[in-house]
Amino acid sequence: MDRITSRKNAVITHLRALGADSAYRAAAGEFLCDGYKLLDEAVKSGAEITCVLWKEGGAGGTAPCEKQFTAPPELFDYASPMKNSPGPLFAVRRSECSAVETVRRAIVLENVQDPGNVGTVLRTAAAFSIDAVVLLGDCADCCSPKTVRATMGAIFRQRVLALSRDELGAWLKRHGLKLYGAALSARATDIRKVDITHAAVAVGSEGRGLSPELLAMCDGEIIIPMDARSESLNAAVAASVLMWEMARENT
Repeated sequence: MDRITSRKNAVITHLRALGADSAYRAAAGEFLCDGYKLLDEAVKSGAEITCVLWKEGGAGGTAPCEKQFTAPPELFDYASPMKNSPGPLFAVRRSECSAVETVRRAIVLENVQDPGNVGTVLRTAAAFSIDAVVLLGDCADCCSPKTVRATMGAIFRQRVLALSRDELGAWLKRHGLKLYGAALSARATDIRKVDITHAAVAVGSEGRGLSPELLAMCDGEIIIPMDARSESLNAAVAASVLMWEMARENT
């Protein structure tokens, strides 16, 4: 295992760029992960690990990857987007979403910019067997280090699509899905009165909610009932409640 000692080393510059630059991630077709938990999840999911950097003085370990390196703590910390990470730091090949013949349930996020929220939605979607998470508009990069960390490994299992509104309309039609928008409006129906077990449900940003253009595409608007003193829910929490309802069997 080679030891790296320079900030100018190609491995260090590559890992650092993967952690900081979404355009670089897209061009490279890779994303950055940090920590033993994510490494374990990547291995279990059969993800292609392209490079591993171990922190000298750390616990150490093994990974199914030919390109593995060690670095002094100060150099490792320079490459890692996390502070005081024990490592390891590793790159994963971004896999193309395979075609799914049947999509029964999908959650659509529009302009949800917080990486923690997007990552939490992916984690919850995987837990409730949601067939797809669709990212629409200006959402956080699902492969940024903060988002990946928040998924707790679901990034390796959950189907994620980035679509335009026009593409979303065609995709919904192809899978025979109705689209419901989660909205704080007088028109919205209590989610307990709507069957969303075979549907797509859209959640917008906490500040602005769903755009008028996306609401116009919806077959209906739904609302999560809550205490009148509470104005709204965090976007990831709202999406989690909706996905729980989507995953329930009809009674």
